[in-house]
Amino acid sequence: MLYFAYGSNLNHFQMKRRCKDSKYLKKINLKNFRLTFRSKYRAADIEPKKNSIVPGGLFEISKSDEKKLDIYEDYPILYKKIYFIYNNKKIMTYTMCKKTSFAFPTEKYLNVVKRGYKDCKLNKKYLTKALKS
Repeated sequence: MLYFAYGSNLNHFQMKRRCKDSKYLKKINLKNFRLTFRSKYRAADIEPKKNSIVPGGLFEISKSDEKKLDIYEDYPILYKKIYFIYNNKKIMTYTMCKKTSFAFPTEKYLNVVKRGYKDCKLNKKYLTKALKS
């Protein structure tokens, strides 16, 4: 299955540790969404926003990888799954169930995300913008 990462799972080392079968395919943009950080975990989330994009990494993951991600993402309590179509392919990603207000991420978590942006060669301006919300 295809999985869209936009937060700490962009980090190739972390993603491999969590999902041993995962394969990074390429970077893609999720249109009409924006990146933010929220909840008591101060973790990445996405929310609908017209004319905005969330850059991310497209991964191929196995069924067992998906089960591991479900546990890590605290599905379906903290995150729920949403699906979107990209180039005629169905792609899964996670979004938080409760849309709490913005919470600045911890330095440790942010460094993992920044490394992920480097790994996937994403434009950091979207991350910088999200941190100012």
